[in-house]
Amino acid sequence: MKTATAVIAEDEPLLRAELRAALARLWPELAIVAEAADGPAALAALLQHAPTVLFLDIEMPGLSGLDVARAASGRCHVVFVTAYDHHAIDAFASGAVDYVLKPLALDRLAITVSRLRERADALPPALTALLDRVARGAAPRPWLRWVQATQGTRIQLFATDEICYFAAQDKYTSVVTPDTEALIRMSIRELREALDPDTFWQIHRGTIVNAHAIAGVERDARGRLHVRLKARPEPLAVSDAHAARFRAR
Repeated sequence: MKTATAVIAEDEPLLRAELRAALARLWPELAIVAEAADGPAALAALLQHAPTVLFLDIEMPGLSGLDVARAASGRCHVVFVTAYDHHAIDAFASGAVDYVLKPLALDRLAITVSRLRERADALPPALTALLDRVARGAAPRPWLRWVQATQGTRIQLFATDEICYFAAQDKYTSVVTPDTEALIRMSIRELREALDPDTFWQIHRGTIVNAHAIAGVERDARGRLHVRLKARPEPLAVSDAHAARFRAR
């Protein structure tokens, strides 16, 4: 029997480390060949390493765990790592996948490991029908409604509705309202995944604007698009990659 291998895909570093340590205790022969902190990295690790088992967080940035699981269908055994019982129970009921709940419980993980050992040499199941059922039963995604930002030595809470735009600034992101600016540690990519895309539009690699804050769009002398805001004087550049949103229909 060949050595069983695993990829751990979980965006919380502490939980990732906890799961790795627990697996070392419960299944010392298992080789952890890669770890991933977001969906695209999980997919890349799956394709590169072809593991026996994929421990997969359902809620991950960049690409959801359900999307990654579709790519894993028939390739490897999947174990969902989730804080949501409705996901886990629905998935587990089919017997095609197993699950562990957050926070991690060693007794539950021990059951999972026992089942995986039995299945390690078996052909991984197809998961498409199961994942369709889980996706239909998933709760609507809660979009980000508040951000906590720093202004000098103060920490302030902003409702996303009052924010005009977000702009990348070195290792931080500026939060700009009609009358103030502050900094948060979330990247533009993270914000894009967390904000309601019907309200917050990415108009540049480093800019996300609140659609309700837009007064209009104009072209400069070189034909480049800029967004004008209702409550701020500065124009916001629109990159070619995002210009299609403002073309006349």
